[in-house]
Amino acid sequence: MHFVLRPIALLLFILVSSSVYGQTVCSLESREKLEQMLAHFSQTAFSRMPPNELATSIGTEFLQTPYVEKTLELPGPEQLVINLQGVDCTTFVETVITLARLATIGLPTFEAFERELAYLRYRNGKNEGYASRLHYFSDWIYENQQKGILTDITEEIGGSFYPNVPSFMSENPKFYTQLADPSNLEEIKDTELVLKERHYFYIPKAEIQQLEPNIQSGDLIAITTSMPNLDIVHTGFAIEKNGRIHLLHASSKNMKVEISEKPLSDYLAGNKSQSGIIVARLTGN
Repeated sequence: MHFVLRPIALLLFILVSSSVYGQTVCSLESREKLEQMLAHFSQTAFSRMPPNELATSIGTEFLQTPYVEKTLELPGPEQLVINLQGVDCTTFVETVITLARLATIGLPTFEAFERELAYLRYRNGKNEGYASRLHYFSDWIYENQQKGILTDITEEIGGSFYPNVPSFMSENPKFYTQLADPSNLEEIKDTELVLKERHYFYIPKAEIQQLEPNIQSGDLIAITTSMPNLDIVHTGFAIEKNGRIHLLHASSKNMKVEISEKPLSDYLAGNKSQSGIIVARLTGN
C-alpha cells in the first residue's frame, strides 16, 4: 500500500531530467550508485546469464540496503522516482528487473534505465499520471506479462483459483493524497473493475512446500492476502538456500534488503494475513 512521503524525505531528491518519461527524480547518491552498477552489470559475464540467474545476482548486490517506504508518493504531478539508496518491496523488484534487462541488452546508461523503469512501472509503459502507475501488484504482473517481460507460471506449477477483487484504494482514499483529485479516484475505480474481470491463480501457503521443487531461484514471488479488498501484500525473489526456497526481499520488519531466515513456506506460515503466493518467471525479452 502507498501512503504520503514525509516532507523530510523530499530533501533527499533532486530533479535530474525532464523527458518523454515525465520528470525524473533521483538523488546524486542514487545516480552515482546506479551508474556504477550499470557499468558493472554490463560486463560480458552478466549479459550471458539467464534472466533468473541475473535477478538473484543483481538482487544480492542490494543486501543490507535500507528499507524505505512511500518513496514514490511525491506531491504534484506523477514523477519517475529512481532511488537506490532506500527501497520498498516493489521498488526493489522493479530496480533489479530493470538492471537485469539492461545487462542483457547491453545498454548501461542512465537514460536507458529511465526508459526501462518507466516501461515496467506504468500501464502501457508510459507515465501518464498517477493513475497510470501499476498500483495493484496483480495488475503489475498482468501488464508486464503482456509486455513480454515475465510469465505468470502459477497455474502451470499447480496453483489454484484466486478470487481477486481489490478495492482497497478506492475504499480508502484518505491514505492516498493523490486520490483527493476526483479524476484520479475515478481512474483507480475503473482499474479495479478491470482487475475483477480477470482470472488469477495462487499457491495456498499450505501447499508451498509441496510445490517448492517447481519454483526456481530468481522467480518473482508475490504474496497474496486473506484481506478481501486487497491482492498482494509483499513481493520479492525466490532464492535457493541449503536446498530450500527462501525469499530475497526488502523487509519492512527488519528494515533492509535480506534473504529470509526461514524457507518461504515457513515465512508465510507465521503470518495470518498472508494466504499464499503468485509466481512469475522472467522471460529475458
